[in-house]
Formats: sequence, C-alpha cells, structure tokens
Amino acid sequence: MQVMNSGWTQIEEDIARKAFEIAYKRETSALIDSVRHKVSGLTEIDDMWQLHDFLSVKRHEVDGRYDYNLPTLVFIFAGLIKDGWITLNELEGLNADKIAKIIALTYM
Repeated sequence: MQVMNSGWTQIEEDIARKAFEIAYKRETSALIDSVRHKVSGLTEIDDMWQLHDFLSVKRHEVDGRYDYNLPTLVFIFAGLIKDGWITLNELEGLNADKIAKIIALTYM
C-alpha cells in the first residue's frame, strides 16, 4: 500500500473523494429544496431580499465547507458527520488512525 506525500493512500483518497462528493450532493440538494420552499412563500420585496441574504450566507458556508484539501479532510469529515451529510460507514476503508481522529472530533 503506497502512501502519498499527503499521508493518504490512493485508496483512501478515492474513498475520501467519493464521501466528499456524496456529502456535497446531499447538502446542495437539501439547499435547493429549501430555496424552492422559500421561493414559494415570496409575497413581498423584503422576502426576496431575505432570500438573497440567506443564499449569500449559504454560499459562503458551502464554499468553505467543501474545500477539498487532504490535510484538513479529517476535520471536514467530522463536521460533515456532525451535520448529518455523511455517515462514518461511508468512510469505511480509511486507516484506523484517521477514523479514530474523525470519531474523536465528531463527538467533542
């Protein structure tokens, strides 16, 4: 098993990328559903500005959360598990040290 310079094997990187993409799809799908609901309730211009503000905040959150960077993935995965976007089972195949760190960070 060849470990890359980042401390992640190619297999681990593949698992991480897949889990990352799953979480992104789940969160963005939920966001789209939320926006559809909010749009259906627009009745005044102030509602539209509130929607704009909501979208601006969500864009910042999503862009920040889904910055695929191997050195920080353990922290990102812990946050994604806490927020319900992935499960620990979806990270199966990562080495025991990474899983232990993710679990510790998830339940802090």
